[in-house]
Amino acid sequence: MRSFVAKFSDPMIVMLLMATVLANIWPAIGEAREAAQQIANVGVFVLFLVNGMRIRRREILKGFANWRFFLPLMLWVFGAMAVAGLGISHAASFVLDPKIALGFLFLGCLPSTIQSATSYTTLAGGNVALSVVGAALINIVGVFVTAPLFAMLGGGAVADLGSEVIIRIGLILILPFMIGQAVQGWTFDWVSERKAKIIWLDRIVIAMLVYVAFSGAIEQGLASKFTFASAAFLFAITGGFMLAANGAAWITSGMLGYPRGDRIAFLFAGAQKSVAIGAPMAAILFTPEVAGFVIAPLLLYHLLQLILAAPLAGHFNQAD
Repeated sequence: MRSFVAKFSDPMIVMLLMATVLANIWPAIGEAREAAQQIANVGVFVLFLVNGMRIRRREILKGFANWRFFLPLMLWVFGAMAVAGLGISHAASFVLDPKIALGFLFLGCLPSTIQSATSYTTLAGGNVALSVVGAALINIVGVFVTAPLFAMLGGGAVADLGSEVIIRIGLILILPFMIGQAVQGWTFDWVSERKAKIIWLDRIVIAMLVYVAFSGAIEQGLASKFTFASAAFLFAITGGFMLAANGAAWITSGMLGYPRGDRIAFLFAGAQKSVAIGAPMAAILFTPEVAGFVIAPLLLYHLLQLILAAPLAGHFNQAD
């Protein structure tokens, strides 16, 4: 019980819940939403600039060098998980609003989270070095791959990526990351010394994006889209997706013949999904009126993966 309560006291979860509640009570509409969106965009630019500063270039090179681990991991994250998300999206569309069902495809196309994947790999006694490099490499690739992959698999349900969207991805996500990589030699130590404060930058920017997205969705009647049965279905299918992803990632890594430590790294890097990439990407790909619907499965998945990860890591640690 204490462990369950502790998950809901996690600062990221608290801020996401606060953003959701605030959007329900005091949604940003009209000019206020435009202003909030612009502030959030600036925050995303700064966030990706800092990410470029703190992910070492040599770690990226290590990832490309160890292709026997990272190529299957990439195929898992952007292949198997994306296809699974597509299948669940089609199935969910019979019960849920189509925009919410589309969120499962978006979820499947996202990269894994860096901080949680590496933290729980450490707690589980896995290969931490592989986890750090793998999660970082996946996130970098995700910035380039997620949007076109989502558009390709979504077909008619997703508008084609126009030049405006591509330019926004380049200016808000890719450009600041590349600048961060360029100046990393001068800034890495400074960023590392302020790691705890920078984590709060992540949380605040993501919470702002969620607030803007849910404000738009609330204005479009998000609450009216849910009955008790449909809400229970959303919870069940999201939980089922997460459990299946973890189980299949563990089995796949075993079939590939990886040692135990590498399998643990593959599991946490392969089954977790990043709200830190998902929220900014949704803000670029969709209007706030649509984004709030699409990110609903992602936010629920993020919550459930935090609840599962600690006992799963503890199990691996005790079994070692």
